[in-house]
Amino acid sequence: MTALYLHIPFCRSKCHYCSFSSCAGGEALYGPYVDALIMELTRLAEQHGATATEGLDTLFLGGGTPTCLPVELLQRVIRSSLDLFGAVPGAEISVEANPGTVERRYFETLLAAGVNRLSLGVQSFEDPELALIGRIHNRQEACSAIEAARVAGCTNISLDLMFGLPGQTPASWRNSLAKALSFNPQHLSLYQLTIEPDTRFDVFMQNHTISLPAEDDIVAMDDITAELCSAAGLRLYETSNYAAEGYQCRHNVNYWLNDDYLAAGAAAVSCRRGVRERRIADPGEYIRRINRQESVVVETEHLAREESFRETVIMGLRMVQGVSRSTLYARYGMEISEYYGVILKKLLDPGFVELTATHLRITAKGWPIANQIMAKLV
Repeated sequence: MTALYLHIPFCRSKCHYCSFSSCAGGEALYGPYVDALIMELTRLAEQHGATATEGLDTLFLGGGTPTCLPVELLQRVIRSSLDLFGAVPGAEISVEANPGTVERRYFETLLAAGVNRLSLGVQSFEDPELALIGRIHNRQEACSAIEAARVAGCTNISLDLMFGLPGQTPASWRNSLAKALSFNPQHLSLYQLTIEPDTRFDVFMQNHTISLPAEDDIVAMDDITAELCSAAGLRLYETSNYAAEGYQCRHNVNYWLNDDYLAAGAAAVSCRRGVRERRIADPGEYIRRINRQESVVVETEHLAREESFRETVIMGLRMVQGVSRSTLYARYGMEISEYYGVILKKLLDPGFVELTATHLRITAKGWPIANQIMAKLV
């Protein structure tokens, strides 16, 4: 698989929970940033000539908020990527979009440029929750954005929702999730809020101005998720992701398989042939370095064989299907049961994981403590 990720680091405003590399405002940089991004893409295509010949299996534009950009700029980025790298038949081309930044004509232009998957960051359909987490849209604007995407002709829509928000209850989560499912999305990404350092929520927690739902409420929300998604025909395929049959996010599956991927843009991280590269996060400095024909890579990590093996196991265990034993052996020449030995046995005996002839996977009993299981295998 040839996967390409492009980072658009701009937002209208910074959400209170957000720790991603993004900056509010920066409109004056939009045009220069797109110019610089296309220059980096051109260099990447020249460096990876074979990749460009094969064509992209997936292209993903994330952020930030890609749809902050005027649609003509975003269209330029998409078309340049496809011109430089090509795309295999049926390639998955995704764009993240936020309600409040899009309307039908915007979506129509994206689809005409080749986009065939939209990921809408709704987060909640409850107005008090949206206000509390700092989103720029309300419930009605979220509904209008989803409807506009459908009218524009998009047949592969993913919705992001968050649970475990301050003040959220199992009842309000049921309302949000039921409303999301009423639009018949092909995919749902459902994330439990984590308080990250250096976010506004981190400050609020330290000042005791917000509190999170109790653990019993989180368990109840998990139960509601399983109930409603199952009834809607969406199946859990990764820790936080549900999809209709055939609509799993191929780009993200590539990450969870720990396969190679290319990347471009400020703060973007690529991983190819055991070398991980991180680009400078500041968009202004990114533009300056590209224009001076300097490297924008600020950190390079060469993954050792065993380190990469363990990372592939952990990433693969995020998926319901688990990690393939034969793929691991073909890639590393290492057998999972021999490598982990007693550590693995302590997880197998109580039934938290199972080792089949083909895969190691977390069981239904183990999913509630999945993070602890993965920590033992790191």
